[in-house]
Amino acid sequence: MADEPTSTQRTAPQRAPLPSGPLLRGTQVAPGLALGVVHRKDYDLFDVPPRRVPLDQIERELNRFHAALKESRAQLEDLKQRLRGKVPPDHVRILDTHITYLRDTVFLSDVENLILNEQMSLEAAIAKVVSDFDRIFRLVENELLRDRAVDLRDVGIRVLRNLEQQSGGAGGVTLPPRDYVLVARELSIVDMFNLDNEHVLGIVTEAGGLTSHAAILARSMRIPTLTGVAGLLGEVREGDFVILDAADGALRVEPDEVVRAQYREARAQPASGLAQAAGEWAGDEIETADGVALDLTASCGNLPEVEQAAACGVRRVGLYRTELLYLIGKEPPSLDALVAHYTAVAEEACDTPVTFRLLDADSSLGLGYLHAEPEANPALGRAGVRVLLEREQVLRQQLQAILRAAGPGATTRIAVPFVVDCGELRRVKELLFDERFLLAKRGAWHEARIEIGAVIQTPAAALGAAELSSEADFLVLSLDSLVQYLMAADRQNLALESFFDPLHPVVLRAVRGLVEACKQAAKPLSVLGVSALSANNLPFLIGAGLRGFCVAPVALAEFVARARRIDAAAATRVFQKAARASCRAEILPLIEGARAAPE
Repeated sequence: MADEPTSTQRTAPQRAPLPSGPLLRGTQVAPGLALGVVHRKDYDLFDVPPRRVPLDQIERELNRFHAALKESRAQLEDLKQRLRGKVPPDHVRILDTHITYLRDTVFLSDVENLILNEQMSLEAAIAKVVSDFDRIFRLVENELLRDRAVDLRDVGIRVLRNLEQQSGGAGGVTLPPRDYVLVARELSIVDMFNLDNEHVLGIVTEAGGLTSHAAILARSMRIPTLTGVAGLLGEVREGDFVILDAADGALRVEPDEVVRAQYREARAQPASGLAQAAGEWAGDEIETADGVALDLTASCGNLPEVEQAAACGVRRVGLYRTELLYLIGKEPPSLDALVAHYTAVAEEACDTPVTFRLLDADSSLGLGYLHAEPEANPALGRAGVRVLLEREQVLRQQLQAILRAAGPGATTRIAVPFVVDCGELRRVKELLFDERFLLAKRGAWHEARIEIGAVIQTPAAALGAAELSSEADFLVLSLDSLVQYLMAADRQNLALESFFDPLHPVVLRAVRGLVEACKQAAKPLSVLGVSALSANNLPFLIGAGLRGFCVAPVALAEFVARARRIDAAAATRVFQKAARASCRAEILPLIEGARAAPE
């Protein structure tokens, strides 16, 4: 899946020192940055020992059970009150399900019977009842029953947490610090908050996904959350200091002081950056030092980012990454969920054009309905549009959701990822026409303009820019992806860092070819990616003729300040020299000149 700009990638220097601890990666559920110490909650219900109690302690166990139930109900009622006004009402009502389970007669009687008839300890009885339900419900195909199993597990864990607290942390239980980054095998809603209902700084789990209810609350509370981190519990210890960059899918364990300082600065920048943006500029058109206009749109992956961009006056969403809803469950999101989400994005953008990028997922994400098994080389496998065309129903559902979310008379744009040639665009257009026709037959369609564009990531797309720009309504250059494929250098492999070079003359000539093709076809071209916004690279991109920039909200203020210092005419002269170079070494003397030109 193509990576997009993240806050820490922009604010930290490009060649930051390596952290002293491991760098772990996972799947983003809720973006954000958190720095703090680790508190582990790797309690496994299946590992609770089946301890027995003497007959004279049975009444004590039953009393402990009802006391823990009462305390759990009080905590959930208190949590509902705390969340009202902070998250949507429907999300608050998730907790009503948990309160209902605390009164569920089947759950209560099953636990009590194990204590009375088999002399099980309370903890062992709760673990057995919840584990039995969990095993049964996870075997069925009914998603509702699976969700119930997860909710019951959450309730069981809450009761067990209260029993731990009653025992004063005995039995090897680690008492948490006041503020911490939660590290767990898999997440329950109770673990998102401590027992005083104060939410954690961030969440990292080893299992491949959050429950749907936990994911909803994590996003609503804007708690940075990362899942599917392989080997997490083996690498991270209680009390470790970590940096959780959920937007980048990264967890840095015990980094050195230099890296900590860089990320502390990054954490402080978003609020100050947005304040600066609101105070010094507003809108989506800015100018370089010599008066050349640049077109500014937002790059977003969730509703809070759309809100942040709008706060800066940038309401047009130049690229909206649609992967989030597909990553929070084992099954694809429902059509209704997609329509509701896309409608909310369009409304937040106040009916200005929104560009929805179609699902861009390779086999490394583990979406079973797209890929039956992992591929040996996911980045060169069935990704983007090529897998969507194989799984046509997934594509059709997303196209219908976008059509239904489009406002009357509004312009909605669809960006097709991982394009190789015009045939893929034409097939997407055919499917879009089919879905539009079916909606019209049902009387559900209203008139809106839908534009289809291509995301330029592959060398084939760059070489075929003339044909693609004629077929498409617009092009979006994903610079990071194109550099990776042109230079055959994995951008995540630090050993190849010197090869991942946006200023290599071959890359510069490819960018120039795209600009010329779009100019000839009179089609708009924009660029996005971390490397597109760096101080070294931006002058060369402006010099190449790029005028459309798609920027993440957190980087808007920094980008505007940087772009305003660039002399476009001088940058054009420097670019022309660089594009004629035969190797990277010949460009190095020009980089400092390009940065110094505005001075």
